Amino acid sequence: MNLKTILTITIALMISLVILFITPKEETLTPKNVYRVYLAGKSVGLINDKDSLDEYIDKEQQTLKDKYKADKVYAPEDLEIVKDITFKENISTTEEIYNKIKDIEPFTIKGYEITIEGLDTTNEQGEEIKGKDQTIYVLDKAVFEESMDNTIRSFVDSDNYDKYLNNEQKEIESGDTGTIIENIYIENKITIKETNIPSDETIYESVDDLSKYLLFGTLDEQQKYTVQRGDTISDVSFNNKLSNEEFLIANPEFTDANNLLYEGQNVTISIIKPQFRLVEIDHQVTTQDIPYETETRYDNSKYTNYEETIQEGVVGSQLVTSKVEKVNGQVENAVIDNTATKVLKEPIKRIIVKGTKQAGGSGGVNSGLSSNSKVEGYWLWPTRTPYYISSPYSYRWGTLHDGMDIAGAGYGSPIYASNNGIVVASSYKWDNGQYIVINHNNGYYTMYAHLAERYVSVGQEVTQGQTIGSMGQSGFATGVHLHFGLWRGFPYSRGSSSMNPMSLF
Repeated sequence: MNLKTILTITIALMISLVILFITPKEETLTPKNVYRVYLAGKSVGLINDKDSLDEYIDKEQQTLKDKYKADKVYAPEDLEIVKDITFKENISTTEEIYNKIKDIEPFTIKGYEITIEGLDTTNEQGEEIKGKDQTIYVLDKAVFEESMDNTIRSFVDSDNYDKYLNNEQKEIESGDTGTIIENIYIENKITIKETNIPSDETIYESVDDLSKYLLFGTLDEQQKYTVQRGDTISDVSFNNKLSNEEFLIANPEFTDANNLLYEGQNVTISIIKPQFRLVEIDHQVTTQDIPYETETRYDNSKYTNYEETIQEGVVGSQLVTSKVEKVNGQVENAVIDNTATKVLKEPIKRIIVKGTKQAGGSGGVNSGLSSNSKVEGYWLWPTRTPYYISSPYSYRWGTLHDGMDIAGAGYGSPIYASNNGIVVASSYKWDNGQYIVINHNNGYYTMYAHLAERYVSVGQEVTQGQTIGSMGQSGFATGVHLHFGLWRGFPYSRGSSSMNPMSLF
């Protein structure tokens, strides 16, 4: 072997050794079992121990534990930890993962999620409104249960409710009056489930706070009114767009609309907005007046300005048995059991004598009108008796109910003209249903709505007591009833105003 060959081999060996030492060995990759952390579906890193993150969160969130007196604080609701395998991906420390997630989503605590299912409704324009579910969070189920009980007792007489729950209600003796609760139920479906509650949600710890929310729909400060000299509950209620019933619900210290107020007293005038529909079915026996009739006799020897009462009318009385449906304390429907009605005292009719002799030109506001169109000095109740006033002239949920609803006489029962006049409207409208308006030629108009049928037409003269239609449930109505309205001017026209129909009787 010559020198050149030896030199070539030596150089080749040296280059091989250099390459061997410079080039690193190929690493043998070993898989590692780890846990991948996802927040809202996005990976935030890997950790070695799943439990270590839970423990670290609980340790670092001591303030949250103290605030809610919770035993443990948990990861955010959208955090998910799943097993994974890695070969060379970096593994984060528990602290690093905690710092990544702490400002993105809230941590959670154990509690209960209560869902009150929303109910579909129809607004005053006849449009269907989809019900909205309510979600309430509590740490203790007892807080919700006690709050619901408090709210129910806002709508139902507490003593009667206890008797109903304990099956201690007594039958109403013959000849007596009283109320028996037949059924109470919440129309909304309510579900309760244990869950982890995000700490940024409203969590009700106080029975008083949750009771307030269930009744008023807000935790905002309730609006107050300072009673002035001479104020009554009815005055304060109406002037602040409340019904008497709503006022009593918002101010449970009062038991009746006839309770006295004193000057300087503070009362709640916030409009209630219950978060559920409480239905109460009552069996009621009440005493009701039987109005007397008025008989008019005519004397052609007396002038037309002559009027004399020769027999005073006397109101009768009767025991009336009704089945009444209330929703959140407000009557929505009433049905009278006519077979159980008992007359206690028969009414005595009033008899008046009127002159018919003309002294000269007729003149006056009724000039040119027939005698049938002239307004009588008294007004007739527009339905048969017995009856039930299911909703008076008052505010309901902040909106003026501009008439009174008379129920109980039954579907198809007669509706009477309350006084003489001329029919100026006989038609159908989506809210009023079948309705009639009578002009009484003295500035007053009466309205009869939700009829089943109309028996008179526009331009027709009607006499007091004439049957003009029948009771129904047409239009925007809950239950069979007559909406009876009294107006100064044609209803809902410019410059007209509604009045309390009870002022007629």
